[in-house]
Amino acid sequence: MNSQDLTPTLPAHSDGVNLCLAELLQYKNQSVRWLPPAQSVWSQLNGKHQSRHKGRGMNFAEVRPYQAGDDIRAIDWRVTARTGKTHTKLFTEEREQPVMLLIDVSPSMKFGTQLLLKSVQAAHFSSLLSWLAVSEQDRIGAIVFNGNRLYECKPTARQQGPLTVINAIIAAHQESGSEEGGNDGFNDKRLNFSDALKHLHHLCPKGSEIIVLSDFYQLQDKDKRRLSQLRQHNRLQFVQLFDPLELGQTTFNGIEFVTDDQQSTWLDFSAKSTRESLSTQYQQHQEFIQEMCKSLAIPLHHLSAAQTLMEQLGHSGFKAYKGGENG
Repeated sequence: MNSQDLTPTLPAHSDGVNLCLAELLQYKNQSVRWLPPAQSVWSQLNGKHQSRHKGRGMNFAEVRPYQAGDDIRAIDWRVTARTGKTHTKLFTEEREQPVMLLIDVSPSMKFGTQLLLKSVQAAHFSSLLSWLAVSEQDRIGAIVFNGNRLYECKPTARQQGPLTVINAIIAAHQESGSEEGGNDGFNDKRLNFSDALKHLHHLCPKGSEIIVLSDFYQLQDKDKRRLSQLRQHNRLQFVQLFDPLELGQTTFNGIEFVTDDQQSTWLDFSAKSTRESLSTQYQQHQEFIQEMCKSLAIPLHHLSAAQTLMEQLGHSGFKAYKGGENG
């Protein structure tokens, strides 16, 4: 095997840094891999099968006269009082479930050292989840956060849902860091990750499947209350994007000028102390996220920006930290 065989290959239509419609549309065809009766994306991550219908609740259908064996808790007392005869409510299982994505493409996500920016990988996975949702007759919606604004996509069915989400991701990604505002979002420089969670709480229909894609560097202790509120009536999962350099893993041995948009410095990547410092900082960050997920029973998954999405899903490279069972 020559050295070229070990070189990571970019996904089709992607340069790893920018986003275009073609590279996100390709996941429409990939979504069929996880449609029933095949394993779902989440069963691939967690090593178990999850039912397509996840206890989504019951919809009222009609009222009819009480029959022996009916659940007395379903008696419609108003109709019973009006007619003088006992009536009971009938329900049908609610099959459609909104899927809501919170997609972080803020400055810390615009980072990648090997294959893709973390924000680009988040966009790829968001596209796959969007197409998969509508393929299962669910509505898909999203809030895209780029550090300047929130782009809102209300839950929509059929092909229009994923297209709306994809266009919002591309727009937010292109506008990230720009000084200009627009009509598609909320132009407010003071917006942060906590604001995105707050807006998600207002937009999200009860009973939704909520998936948050981020590196979670803006996650704070104060966000725990909002997450707890979201989790009371919804299913909530975290997908953490990371780059190997954040773990202190790199083959680069030079000195480089680096910045996080707040601080700038020269780093010597040939020094063991530099790599160990990066690894320690990431571990501390990881412990904070894991503890919050554990306390709120939120499953936490990890997705690398150094491999293509399909490689990680196909070879179980997508690791899961299970904070607890969904409610």
